[in-house]
Amino acid sequence: MGRWMTRWMVIILALIMTMPALAFATDAKQGGEMTVTFKDDVATLDPAIGYDWQNWSMIKSLYDGLMDYAPGTYNLRPGLAESYEVSPDGLAYTFRLREGVKFHNGRPMTAEDVKYSLERTVNPKTQSPGQGFYSSIKGFDAVTSGETTDLTGVIVVDPKTVRIELSNPDATFLHLVALNFSFVVAKEAVEEYGADFGKHPVGTGAYKLSAWNLGQNLIFERNKDYYRSGVPKLDKITFEIGQEPTVALLRLQRGEVDVLGDGVPPARYIKMKNDSQYADNFMEGPQLQTSYITMNVKMKPFDNVKVRQAVNMAVFKERICKIINNRAVPANQPLPPAMPGYAENYDGYSLDRGKAKALLAEAGYPDGFTTELYAINTDPNPRIAQAIQQDLSAIGIKVDLKTLAASTVIAAGGEPDQAPMLWSGGLAWLADFPDPSNFYGPILGCGGAVKGGWNWAWYCNEEIDAKAKKADAMSDPDLVDQRIDLWRDIFIEIMEDAPWVPVFNELRNTMRSDRIGGSEDFFVDPVFRPCNYRYVFARDAQ
Repeated sequence: MGRWMTRWMVIILALIMTMPALAFATDAKQGGEMTVTFKDDVATLDPAIGYDWQNWSMIKSLYDGLMDYAPGTYNLRPGLAESYEVSPDGLAYTFRLREGVKFHNGRPMTAEDVKYSLERTVNPKTQSPGQGFYSSIKGFDAVTSGETTDLTGVIVVDPKTVRIELSNPDATFLHLVALNFSFVVAKEAVEEYGADFGKHPVGTGAYKLSAWNLGQNLIFERNKDYYRSGVPKLDKITFEIGQEPTVALLRLQRGEVDVLGDGVPPARYIKMKNDSQYADNFMEGPQLQTSYITMNVKMKPFDNVKVRQAVNMAVFKERICKIINNRAVPANQPLPPAMPGYAENYDGYSLDRGKAKALLAEAGYPDGFTTELYAINTDPNPRIAQAIQQDLSAIGIKVDLKTLAASTVIAAGGEPDQAPMLWSGGLAWLADFPDPSNFYGPILGCGGAVKGGWNWAWYCNEEIDAKAKKADAMSDPDLVDQRIDLWRDIFIEIMEDAPWVPVFNELRNTMRSDRIGGSEDFFVDPVFRPCNYRYVFARDAQ
């Protein structure tokens, strides 16, 4: 998801996160239970607030949005909406809601609930990290400024119809109403529980919370009134909290749990991956994620493009991948390979330290220079930072390492003159939705190059920004291919400016028990679709 991540946030988008195609590919029967382990407790189950990999995944099973994704694909499909229409100018989306959708408390859902939920996310009092996603809706500025709570662009036509009017065309809008932040909540439950609503969730999702014992477990039970026929298959999911990953792995091997929520412990990764006994249990696949080094283009010497290109030619990415037991593949551009717009024929910057030294000399630094690299202090990031330090020393660049707490590193990156270089590991970018625009605006666009922002390279190319805006305004379905081609050109042009060193795209992994059925086909789903438990079934329930 497009925000900072713990190391495991980029790994455990695995079996429990990407099971959706399974139930559709088999004749699974109703019933069975599944147990998932996590080390840490859950922060919240409020869809307007939750924005980490753990609660984000659970929220998807408790609530629904107007749109959804077809199981195991990038393909959008109606969710709570039965159908939708887009105006010719791309400025109005009309959604017809399904009949018979009920909240977990038994009340029928209406268009008023859709409006309320979007207004709640946009309202600054909610402090939703997803507020900015909906800036294209008419009335957004008035709500965020505190003038009103009425998001005028969301119009209740009748109890089963809602129209959303935009200030400008947005080709990503259907993805945005498939994001958790837009998921529909029951107003009466929010008003009853207030700030504690996240502990007492009431949505329309495939599962409902039946118990939450802090520090021990959360129990989800099947929503028998769920609007999609035949799902979910499982009757119950138990999330056990406080389970150290190594202990959880031993318990899975003994058949006591079904899925490792925190992934395979790094120290056991190679052994488990290569152990033929667990060939059917070990799961690994790609995800929409890139880890990278930023160079602050506002600070010398990184204001010189030749210096930035030299750094790109000096970093030995394959060796860095080995540091994490090859749980990643080398990257050559900001977009990950599974993302639409990825340039398959682009070679990027090859490892060439001789050419890198020549570029430094051309830039006026024949003897190199001294700089600083910020990185978070949790393993393996200090070791990766040391590898980068060693690589750059080979071309005469002396790097002083600043390995600090994540919050400190984030704060440094958000200052225009504090972090000359920053290793994003542990803070890397994971897509909120499968569209290349999500890898641009917050982290490479001019809008993100602000104090406290996430564009830690402070890169702002106004010509590229104009192209990006043009791409995002191409909402006509007939222009999809043209739009993706434009995004592909944008990212190649960015690499010519070299504000980043894309280092690797991390693979996700976990293990499942023998009780969980299906083949790996459903696992290698590059879309970040956390926790579609609604499509899961246990082998013993067949």
